[in-house]
Order: sequence, then C-alpha cells, then structure tokens
Amino acid sequence: MVDFNEDITIRERQEKREHLILSEKASFADESRGREIDEVKCDIRTDYQRDRDRILHSKAFRRLKQKTQVYLLPEGDHYRTRMTHTLEVAQNARTIARALRLNEDLTEAIALGHDLGHTPFGHAGERALTTIMAEHNLPAFKHNEQSVRVVEKLEKNGKGLNLTFEVKDGILNHEMELLPATLEGQIVRLSDKISYINSDIDDSIRAGILTEESLPSEFTSVLGNSYKQRLNTLVHDMITHSEKNDCIGLSDPIKEAFFGLRKYLFKNVYTNPLAKGEEKKVEILIKHLYNYYYEHTNEMSDEFTGLIDEGESKERAVCDFIACMSDNYVVNLYKDLMIPKAWSL
Repeated sequence: MVDFNEDITIRERQEKREHLILSEKASFADESRGREIDEVKCDIRTDYQRDRDRILHSKAFRRLKQKTQVYLLPEGDHYRTRMTHTLEVAQNARTIARALRLNEDLTEAIALGHDLGHTPFGHAGERALTTIMAEHNLPAFKHNEQSVRVVEKLEKNGKGLNLTFEVKDGILNHEMELLPATLEGQIVRLSDKISYINSDIDDSIRAGILTEESLPSEFTSVLGNSYKQRLNTLVHDMITHSEKNDCIGLSDPIKEAFFGLRKYLFKNVYTNPLAKGEEKKVEILIKHLYNYYYEHTNEMSDEFTGLIDEGESKERAVCDFIACMSDNYVVNLYKDLMIPKAWSL
C-alpha cells in the first residue's frame, strides 16, 4: 500500500502506485528509457503524463481539428476530422489499456500524438508531398515519420517537445507493418485501425456512399450489424485475446473479418471516385503552393525559415511548412496567392 504520509512527491507516489496496480508487462513511468535532453522531473506528473499534456497543448494538435480524416472539407457537423479520429483512438486505447492493466498515460500520449504529422487533406496531401519529394530525390513523405519530426523538431520553434523514448516509439510505429516496442504502443497501433474502419463506415453511410445493408454479410455476421456492435466486438476481442498472449492482437476469426472489411473499404470508399473525386485538385493545389514557397522561402513563417538558417534543406523546410497547414488554411492561402482579386477603388 502507498503511504500518503510518506515524505515523497506526488509523482513518486503515482510511480509507486503503478507498480502495485499495473501488470508486470506494463511500461512503468519510472523505468522509461528517458528523454534525449535530461530535465528536472515534475513533482506532480509522471513522465508519461507530462508527455500527454505537452502533446495536448501543442499547436500541431490544435491544427488537427481542420485536417481531413476521409472526406475533404465536409460541410456537415458530424463528419470526423483528424482530431475527432485521434480522440476516438485515445478513448478506445485507454479502455483496452485499463482492462489489460497496462499504462493508460503512456497509451493516451501515444494515441494523441500518432497523427500529428498528417498533411492537410489527409492521404491526398501525403501523396502530393511524396510525389514532390521524389522530384527532389528525397525519401517519400510518411506521416508517421513526420509525426516524430513534429514532436522532435517543429514544435516550440525548433525546440521540440522532448518526449520520452516510449511515446516517440509508439508514434513512429503505429502503422500495421511496424511493431512498437511497448504493449501500450501496440494497443494504439491496432486501436487506430479499429477506430478509423468503424468511423469511416459511419461517415460513409452519412455521406450516402455506403449503406449498412451494403456491407458484406460475411464480415458483419462476425463483427456486428451496427457501428456500436462492431466496435464492441473488436474491443472485447482485443482484450480477451491479448490477455492470453505477450502481444496485442485479435483472435483469428475476428481478425479475418476485420481486415476483410478494411479491404472492402479500400475498394468502395478510399478509392471510390464519388468519395474521392476532388482529391486530384488537392494534389495540384499543394504542388502549386510548394513551388511558390520554394521560390519565395522568405515568405514562410519564421519558424520554417529558421530551419533553413539552421542548415535544413530548402526542400525539407518547405515540405514541413506545407505539411503543417490545415485544410482551410491551404484553401485560403491558395486564394490569396493564386486567384486574382477583383479591382476596387
């Protein structure tokens, strides 16, 4: 039992409590591999709590509210944005972490930070920047790597957030072909897919692209016939399956149905001309903005011109500038730079 009268800080009490409550498989805050730059520890918050708060208060996090999840610049009030997706991932991941007695604070920090590097207009923007990078003989743009760049370099005018190893590892490795070093990171990795598959179906039904009845019965008979049922099935299965294993995952029948449904969405939503017909315009728009700022780097914000002053290539700095923009900012900026204004006295 933790002695609350013991002459130690609140943070140290919380760290002791973690060892009493959490599974031996959990990532304990006082056993973190630490930060690149040593800091005086907070007297109230653990390192993972502190990371979560830094991400939540970052500019990059606030920009997610105007970045595309699936549908570009949706006019309805209830379509997901990159921020609402992120919050849904965080909530599902915390539920699973708590059930498995893993570290909720680490899980939440990774979840809140996993998409900070996403471009305006979602994957359409990412494709545009990948094409541009290839033209400059630079590596492909990858949003997970950009998310780490945001927290290491771009936030706080080049100082970064100085997050712990475990949080950055989870952010970097949240793609399915990668494997985070912690079970908490593995929870976020799969929770991300669970969240976007279910929410993308919900938004696509709202948009008239899909109907509940159009979903293949071979998958819905296993996962459920509504958003609520499918989410409930996947979260429960992830918990019960992972309790018996040393990694986070789904049981074979649920996994087969889930990834089958994911494949169905790629065919019927993510590459659907009706749903994605405007994305070619996005790629053209971003290319024009990139070319403009490549020739006018002095017009970028100081934090990005500062990257060039510190030795970053012009190509990389302009890429960072574009990637950090929100959807609405890109559209308004393009209008200001590229569209002639009507003459008035």
